[in-house]
Amino acid sequence: MTAERVNPPGLSPPTGFTHAVVATGSRVVFLAGQTALDADGTLTGDTLPEQFEKALGNLLTALGAAGGTPADLARVTVYTTDVAAYRAHARRLGGIWRQAAGRDYPAMAVVQVVRLWDERALVELDGFAVLP
Repeated sequence: MTAERVNPPGLSPPTGFTHAVVATGSRVVFLAGQTALDADGTLTGDTLPEQFEKALGNLLTALGAAGGTPADLARVTVYTTDVAAYRAHARRLGGIWRQAAGRDYPAMAVVQVVRLWDERALVELDGFAVLP
């Protein structure tokens, strides 16, 4: 994918996301929402950072199986049951992201929801990627 990350000077400087991504490629991969489920379907991790790390790993595993890399991510939405907790852990979550996916951030949004499919899940990530 060719990705042009656009961060206009008239907008607040992005931290851990990109305001817009212009993606050029030949294949679009839509990634289903991923929580902290292990291969047996058991939710793992008791804390938001633990669950975020597993959910992100699951998202990247699905992307890799489709032939993509983290740099191919054009858009990711993070759903959390507690935005205040997400903000409180933002530095650690950013470190988890950078270690797993690097610094080529996609366009992102964080949305608070009442609950997720698994009632013990604290976070879910979905998105799409554009592959060359």
